[in-house]
Amino acid sequence: MNGFFGPLDSDGRVPPRQQTRVASFLISAHGALGRRFALALPPRLESAWQTELNAQFYNESEIVSLLLRATNWTPDLALGYLATAWETTWFPAPAAGIPDPTLALAVDLATLAHAIHAGIRPAALLPVEANPNDPFAMAIRRVEFESGRLLQAQIMFLKGESLVPFRDAVSAALERRHAEVRKLWHELLDSIGITSRNQNDAKP
Repeated sequence: MNGFFGPLDSDGRVPPRQQTRVASFLISAHGALGRRFALALPPRLESAWQTELNAQFYNESEIVSLLLRATNWTPDLALGYLATAWETTWFPAPAAGIPDPTLALAVDLATLAHAIHAGIRPAALLPVEANPNDPFAMAIRRVEFESGRLLQAQIMFLKGESLVPFRDAVSAALERRHAEVRKLWHELLDSIGITSRNQNDAKP
């Protein structure tokens, strides 16, 4: 095992099997965020935070679209049961200790988004000799860049004044979501021969 994609082909491209599994995981994660943002959107935008929610929805959709087009797909029979575990993890789980059901769901969504955006760094797995013009390499670099930008919205919400009374509940929900995402991500990397020692966790 090593800490990077490979062995690369003669053109410096990531093996199709690794592309397929990593892209499938990212599409599952960002697709789930996109669906949940879409369900949270009101029919009409009337406040600044709703505008940001709309922007997050479209950014997640763009990430999914980009990966679908840029990945060199190959058949992978294991994706059936892997995707089941992923999709089950993304299910809504209202944050414990917050009495308002709507706010508890909002915290869960923000902590899940924080864990996905901060805890998954696919571009860090590219070796220096990877072809910089390969669509997959460019796509995961873009995904990581967009994740860093989108992360700021989750940080602002989770540190907002409305959640000050529930700081312990927010911290517990954040820790739980990070642990779940980290476990799935590390298991995925192990399944394609990549060690996960360099995947760092982040908190707001």
